[in-house]
Amino acid sequence: NALEYLHKSLETMKKSLPADHPLLATSYSNIGMVYEHMGEFAKALDYNHKSLEIRKKSLPVDHPDLATSYNNIGMVYKRMGEYTKALEYFHKSLEIIKKSLPVGHPLLAGCYSNIGAVYDCTGEYLKALEYNHKSLEIRKKSLPVNHPDLAASYNNIGMVYHSMNEYAKALEYFHKSLEFFAKTLPSNHETIKILKKNI
Repeated sequence: NALEYLHKSLETMKKSLPADHPLLATSYSNIGMVYEHMGEFAKALDYNHKSLEIRKKSLPVDHPDLATSYNNIGMVYKRMGEYTKALEYFHKSLEIIKKSLPVGHPLLAGCYSNIGAVYDCTGEYLKALEYNHKSLEIRKKSLPVNHPDLAASYNNIGMVYHSMNEYAKALEYFHKSLEFFAKTLPSNHETIKILKKNI
């Protein structure tokens, strides 16, 4: 399986590379992401922190790979429901992205979206809307009109409005999201089914 392959690859690299080599950080990060998807959060955090420590030693303080490490750790904490820690790591990621990448970079939009999602989970809906709208504006300028991330932004805003019981606005954004996804996904795709259910 993928995890077994990644572990074997890591062991091979550890034998031939210095302990702080950036490729090892990438390997730890990849394993951490698999553990996160499996719901094994303690292992995901362990591997992502190992990746972060290597990157801190081997890369400049404003390198985008450091932002990726902070983001990955934030994602694990979000899935664990530890929203304060998630926000801490997402904001660290955001600061690096702002310093190291162009203003309209898609990674910046992703970071804003992640922060917005945490605020939605904590019931801080105005902050959730603020960050999701920032994400949407960047995506509108930097992505093709049929890009799935654009549709996801509309859906995320719709979900916040739904949480706020502002159903007319929620419907408006769900319809926009469905319109985008309908152009790029088969009509029986799970995402389209979920959106139709939301509507």
